[in-house]
Amino acid sequence: MMKQYCTTVKMCMITSMLFVLGQSTEADNDRDFKMCGKWLHGGASRNLKYDLKTGCKEIMISANLSTLTVQGRITAKCSQSSTVHLDSSSEQQQSYFCVFWEPLLDQLMVEVDGKNHTLCTANGLQESCCTDLSVGYQRNTSHYGIKEASVKGDIMQHAVMEIYTFKGDTINCKEKFCQEASQKSRGANIIEEVVLKSNTNDVDLPCARGIVIEMDDGFVGQNFTLQEPRTVDPQSQPSIYLPPALKSATRNKSKVVCTYYKSKEIFQQGPSKSTLLDNIVGISVENQIIKDLPEPIRIRFYHHPIPTNSSGRCVSWDTKKDNEVNWISHGCDTIKINERETECSCNHLTYFAILVEVEQKNTVRHLEALTFITAVGCAVSLVSCLVLFYWLCKRRKGKKIQISLVHRGLVAAIFLLCLFFILTGTLANVGNKTVCTLGGSLLHFGLLSTLCWMAMEVFHTFLLVRKVFDSPPPIWIFYLVGFGLPFFIVSTLLSIGDIYGVREIVPSDDVNNPYRMCWMTEKDNSLLAHYIINIGLLAFVVSSGIVMLFLVVWEIRNRPDWKKTHVAFLSIWGLTCLYGTTWGLGFLNFGPLSEATLFLFCIINSLQGFFLMLRFYALERMKKKDESSSDGSSSASSKQHMLQNNEKS
Repeated sequence: MMKQYCTTVKMCMITSMLFVLGQSTEADNDRDFKMCGKWLHGGASRNLKYDLKTGCKEIMISANLSTLTVQGRITAKCSQSSTVHLDSSSEQQQSYFCVFWEPLLDQLMVEVDGKNHTLCTANGLQESCCTDLSVGYQRNTSHYGIKEASVKGDIMQHAVMEIYTFKGDTINCKEKFCQEASQKSRGANIIEEVVLKSNTNDVDLPCARGIVIEMDDGFVGQNFTLQEPRTVDPQSQPSIYLPPALKSATRNKSKVVCTYYKSKEIFQQGPSKSTLLDNIVGISVENQIIKDLPEPIRIRFYHHPIPTNSSGRCVSWDTKKDNEVNWISHGCDTIKINERETECSCNHLTYFAILVEVEQKNTVRHLEALTFITAVGCAVSLVSCLVLFYWLCKRRKGKKIQISLVHRGLVAAIFLLCLFFILTGTLANVGNKTVCTLGGSLLHFGLLSTLCWMAMEVFHTFLLVRKVFDSPPPIWIFYLVGFGLPFFIVSTLLSIGDIYGVREIVPSDDVNNPYRMCWMTEKDNSLLAHYIINIGLLAFVVSSGIVMLFLVVWEIRNRPDWKKTHVAFLSIWGLTCLYGTTWGLGFLNFGPLSEATLFLFCIINSLQGFFLMLRFYALERMKKKDESSSDGSSSASSKQHMLQNNEKS
């Protein structure tokens, strides 16, 4: 967030005065009005004379041989007139001085040689005040007076002047203050500071209501309701509990500032896709950073029912870096009382606002049904893969036939994918980070292995159809790509860290009870790896599978057995599953058919092991029937017929 600089005196005057209100020197550069200069005097007895009255006309600052005078009508409630004797030194011929005017607090101070003199003390926050001071009448002198006068560091005159006058305008200070605060990245902090320094226990602003609570040695905790007088329904106001541990044992007295923000415009620089509730509470302790409280602070919010596709959570508006707002949920627990009440229990405080953030969730409809379908399909595929793997081994027992070995690799990969997917939900609920990281990496390995073996099926079929080589590559190359490449990718991601962990999938009908699984997290590194590796590999497998499917159909379209409807359907369906083109349904999950596509994706791909077993069983039955027929014609599938000569060799 870019730092916003004040470009005119009027923009600076309200917000800049809030940072320092104690007895300081150089830090006073940010106050509303600051006129400084060198007072040339005779070095003898010196006096500070002031005569201040209410109104908004002008202020006159003058100096002569012995007296520095401040007089005029610029205050809201302060009427003071007196003379202060200053320390004198015969060796000192000039004194550096500054005049500070803070209209919102109706406070005026003069600093001479580093010593502050408060002429008008802070008298609460003023509704109407005199500000926007501009230079008026001036009169020069030749010997004694004000030299090198400046306003907020900008030199007005290098020459020696006797009198400077400044005229002011009357404005609504509270409204102007709220407008300026809402434009600052630390607007909430600015409001809390001015509430604390107003010297009153109850401050009412157009944008906030602040209460100051003093904690002494006998503080035993306190319950109270942070009321906003303009609200008709008192039940809608937040209730707060301050624990005894909030009082520091090393301080006799401490002040707590509790601020109820009437407008959430100050907090609109929060996270995207989120909406803040109207009730926003800020809590801070004077000059302290509070953390790791043994008993937490509790704030109960009363609000309208949160939409079904959203969830409420307690977050902190924290500014750890200059002008950079961070929204964090660390240190705060969200307790849902009912649909209209949410309680925040926080063990730390600093300058931030505690609030309930309504977070828009990316929800999934019919998540329970989809989860059940996928689990059942994976269970069926597990059994099918075991049966098919046993059949492939028994069918060519003792013979290292390459086609059968490639099929075995794909079956083993699908088995691992289904097994790890069934276990991932259970591992996520264990609550152990290491276990979930391991579970997520195994599931990723199963997915990559399945996609790689489908790519190997495409590549191997291409070699057979085109007869590129008289002798195909050795089988270990296929296994190196099918299992070795996924192992290398997953090991690399594990070494990077923060890639695998708990992932939540939110159902649209109950956003507070998400489905938890061990998978790749939603952090930037994980999302980047997902799109590059998973989506990239999936797109490659699907596109190459579609091309290979077209080539195979083109090669065998004129064969006699292909003209049989059931053979053509079985061949196309089997090759579609074998080449992974059914995974392409994942790219069609948009538009009005998105829900139907999602159901088809879950059903077809979770039952992929079963479909492959069914295909191989049907091809074997058709082959046996063909061998027993009198004419010797082949009724096997087109792919089996195409590969028959290769298998015999």
